[in-house]
Amino acid sequence: MEELLTSSPLMTLFLVVALGGILGIIPFGKLKFGAAGALFVGLFIGNIAPELGESMALVQSLGLALFVYMVGLSAGQTFFHDLKKHYKIMFAAVGAIALAAVATVVVGPLFGLTPELSVGVFAGSLTNTPGLAAATAVTGTAEPGVGYSLGYPMGVFVGIVAVSLIVSRRWPEPNDTPSYAGQSLTAVTAVVENSLPVRQIPGWQEQLVRASYLYRNGRTRVVSPGEELEPEDQIVIVGMDNDVKQAVDAIGHAQPEHLADDRSRVDFRAFIISDKDLAGQTVAELNMPGRFGAVITRIHRGDFELLASDFERLEIGDRVMVAFPRSEHQNLEKFFGNSERTVSQVDAVALGLGMVLGLLLGMVEVSLPGGGTFSLGSAAGPLIVGMILGYLRRTGPLVWQLPMAANETIRQLGLLLFLAAVGIASGPAFVDTAFSMTGLRALAVGAIIAIIVLAVIAVAGRLLGVSAQRTAGTMAGAFGQPAILSYAQAKENDERIESGYASVFALAMIIKILLVYVILAV
Repeated sequence: MEELLTSSPLMTLFLVVALGGILGIIPFGKLKFGAAGALFVGLFIGNIAPELGESMALVQSLGLALFVYMVGLSAGQTFFHDLKKHYKIMFAAVGAIALAAVATVVVGPLFGLTPELSVGVFAGSLTNTPGLAAATAVTGTAEPGVGYSLGYPMGVFVGIVAVSLIVSRRWPEPNDTPSYAGQSLTAVTAVVENSLPVRQIPGWQEQLVRASYLYRNGRTRVVSPGEELEPEDQIVIVGMDNDVKQAVDAIGHAQPEHLADDRSRVDFRAFIISDKDLAGQTVAELNMPGRFGAVITRIHRGDFELLASDFERLEIGDRVMVAFPRSEHQNLEKFFGNSERTVSQVDAVALGLGMVLGLLLGMVEVSLPGGGTFSLGSAAGPLIVGMILGYLRRTGPLVWQLPMAANETIRQLGLLLFLAAVGIASGPAFVDTAFSMTGLRALAVGAIIAIIVLAVIAVAGRLLGVSAQRTAGTMAGAFGQPAILSYAQAKENDERIESGYASVFALAMIIKILLVYVILAV
């Protein structure tokens, strides 16, 4: 068996990925390891064939760089947007992680752990794989990987328990936005009773509702933003239930017959944004009424359905729902691109340049007091560049953003390759440590680190007047742990959970990477 595994490292790597995928979907109570299953299978295989560890360095760097760069592209917009609204809870999460780093430096030696093992436990208990990569690169040993593998399950377990105690609570939330949980976009046909401009419909100026179809004098057409509504007109209003009801009550009353059911003159279809020239443009900048006499009402992005407000920026791979005159169908297909094949392709130029910029930033060394140097490495460099480029979306002809499906695929592949390679390289050292008193002490330190972070964020959320649901999402985001996020969402249907997760995820990842260097330097 050992000879077969060592004869083809590439085959063994993908064997670990496959077996890790099987382990990752097996539930252990409320816990599933997910992608981390590749780490634990890698530890087992690495112990069987210890020679394989020497050939995994490049795979580790490649997988990690791909993963963090994709995360940066995806989180860039959310991070910079939420920084203005919820910076206090975000900074509280940073403070909690910094306090955990202090605890690592103090408690680790008290429990008899080496700095290399302690920093691995720190990264593992906060489920931060880029932090593990940074620690491995600095120390040049397998001990951080061992500490990570010990701290990881403890961090996930403690995180799920803590979130279960918080996520369903109801406490005062004066500094949070209300939840739209359980609501979805709806379309209602209203009969107009009083004359008024479309722009004076409640919610129109605030971009809470959109209008699509207009029926007047026996003819159906697409409504114009500058329209003056007249009594007996029929108009379709789109938005959240409460916003639509308020708009309909203001202009008249709802009727059971829906205008969109008759598509003899006006059609309503989904088009895929595959033309690169449209990436980064707002709905208003497309000027759909002026170009085609059409209107975009909804945007489907991944699993999310968004109201097509004027300021919403489009991304490659978005599906836009458009009401339009039937004669404009071919023109709209040409305008949007509407090609599944195109959106499934990756722009090699943009991807390659973005990765190069990230890795170059990671190579920049900064001198530290005492003669040492600091660099972001292949963990934080691509992440920071990815966030900046994700915020910019495009620069001239280069579209930095990737379609969501492509981003998720590359991210998952990178993470699996990295974890499998780390596991293979750390296998021998893990077996020597895990089943010993040192291993038990490492588990205890991991629990302490996780509890500190979770407790500080929970208290901060309560004191800052942020909802328990956003606080729970922030707790999951501070760990960067999808398993904790999934558990929270299963317990409570509230979009603020995911918003809290996304707002702090990238920031927490950067802070944890930087603190790895600090812990090792102390």
